[in-house]
Amino acid sequence: MLDHLTVVRHPLVQHKLTLMREKTTSTAVFRQLLREISLLLAYEVTRELEMTHKHIETPMRGMDAEVLAGRKLALVSILRAGNGLLDGILELIPSARVGFVGLYRDEETLRPVQYYFKVPSELDERTVIVVDPMLATGNSSVAAIDLLKKAGAKRIRFLCLLAAPEGVERMREAHPDVPVVTAAVDEKLNEHGYIVPGLGDAGDRMYGTR
Repeated sequence: MLDHLTVVRHPLVQHKLTLMREKTTSTAVFRQLLREISLLLAYEVTRELEMTHKHIETPMRGMDAEVLAGRKLALVSILRAGNGLLDGILELIPSARVGFVGLYRDEETLRPVQYYFKVPSELDERTVIVVDPMLATGNSSVAAIDLLKKAGAKRIRFLCLLAAPEGVERMREAHPDVPVVTAAVDEKLNEHGYIVPGLGDAGDRMYGTR
């Protein structure tokens, strides 16, 4: 089992994250960097997947080789910004099943409001990786995982690009059984609930919206 919090300090992850933080980075470059960094983070979040063996024939001889055990992974994106991480991970795990949780943050209460939920079947038999670039207040992430557990998910991992200490603690309190993998834990949240120093609104920067 992964620790509750894993910070991926690989040099390539940290370099790409720095480029993404810069306010002068263009939408196209930000999107490409997010795709690239998601591949590196996916390597970490999938490190301890269960394995089994199957007999295969190489050009030289037969052997019992390792393959992933159980049903295919489920990747669940918290809309909309989660799709930026999702696209990159699907390049690494193209056979994964995909689900979506639609939540938006009420700017006054900072509480999540659900507007969409569509996930793969048999979640109780799959490892579920939830993706969202930012773990800020943690309210949306906790709400998404609440919904997934109600839908039967038992083995859940959460992958984000950046986290705030407040979000990490919120997740630890609400879902201590869900490991969190991130590229960095920043200083704090500001009065508007945004991560500082952060990189701004990931969805806006990815899609060029305001």
